[in-house]
Amino acid sequence: MTITNLREQLHKQIDRLPDELIEQIADFTSFIMARRQISQGYTDWDKSHWRKFSLEQFLREEDEVEYSLKDAREIYRP
Repeated sequence: MTITNLREQLHKQIDRLPDELIEQIADFTSFIMARRQISQGYTDWDKSHWRKFSLEQFLREEDEVEYSLKDAREIYRP
């Protein structure tokens, strides 16, 4: 099994778990990353990084409904 297949399988398994187990998995991965001194990658993000990430999540391809940037601007008013 390739790493990509393993990641996909793990992602599918995590999606089916109850919230309390998701929290435990998140704690465990944070522990492992700290132990190996691996940056979580988002701890030093500024506002523009979070804005870009939010927009990517809003417009991701997995949605059954398609959204445009105009839709996002109509919904989100700063």
